[in-house]
Amino acid sequence: MNFESLSDAIRKARFRTADLIRHTPLEYARFLSQQYGCEIYLKLENFQVTGSFKIRGAANFVLSLAEEGNIGSVIAASSGNHGVALAHTLDHLKASGRICLPENVSPSKLAVLRSYNVEILFHGTDVGETEAFSRDLAEKEGGTIVPPYNHPAIVAGQGTIGCELTEGLKNIDAVFVPVGGGGLISGIAAWMKTRASATQIVACQPENSAVMYHSIKAGKIVDIASLPTWADGTAGGIEADAITFPIVQECVDDFVLVSEEDIRAAILYMIEHHQMMVEGAAALSLAAFLKTADQYRRKTVVLIISGTRLTTEALRKLML
Repeated sequence: MNFESLSDAIRKARFRTADLIRHTPLEYARFLSQQYGCEIYLKLENFQVTGSFKIRGAANFVLSLAEEGNIGSVIAASSGNHGVALAHTLDHLKASGRICLPENVSPSKLAVLRSYNVEILFHGTDVGETEAFSRDLAEKEGGTIVPPYNHPAIVAGQGTIGCELTEGLKNIDAVFVPVGGGGLISGIAAWMKTRASATQIVACQPENSAVMYHSIKAGKIVDIASLPTWADGTAGGIEADAITFPIVQECVDDFVLVSEEDIRAAILYMIEHHQMMVEGAAALSLAAFLKTADQYRRKTVVLIISGTRLTTEALRKLML
């Protein structure tokens, strides 16, 4: 993929989605900075309108369809942040769509989705089964699948975070980014590498589900099982044709894998020192930084805090 053209798509996405997404705070982390002898900023996507960065990609994708006069009926399989992002976008546009969920979706996630005027369908007890069902539905009925990461419009939408970073700070030495399928880090990396090429892009993954890391190491997308993780928002495999894989190959400078205890400690750190509830995936960047902090003394570092959706059930387990 041509990074200049992707950078241009990110700039267009910034204007396209301006009325629908929030320019989130880039907050100076005073306690963390003093503790580790560097300048640390938190990019607070947990303050995004739907509670996570996912709205940036979903909004750009659907608004691009609307510009082409081809919005029709859109479909997504997601019980988490991607589904909420699509529901919010459709609500804003007064457009129709369907969210496909596994039958065992958590009641709290279902309650959020039901607050929107969107059709909800249930199928299977595994997200893979649900995704296959949504694709079959789109083929039979002519709907458009809104992918969580594997599309240029999704990557460009997520990349608008990069625009806000370069506007808010000069001379960023490193950006730590949670990674699942790679849409978020691909967008941020494409922007930063064409605007601030010296900035290190650090991919953060749980040891229990580090498919992107193992794929980059193997030089191809690999199919490996994921274990349960606090960072369930980044867990799972990567599509065989993922456009994010070559971007990560070229633009990501380092990977940091963290343990489940590292993630748990990072969530609790955010609660104790920043009075913020963040989900496990959002804590990956902090967990990865804490593991490598000695490398960043006297440097300027940004941690992407990607979302806030931590259930009360998860919070109870954290406190045990």
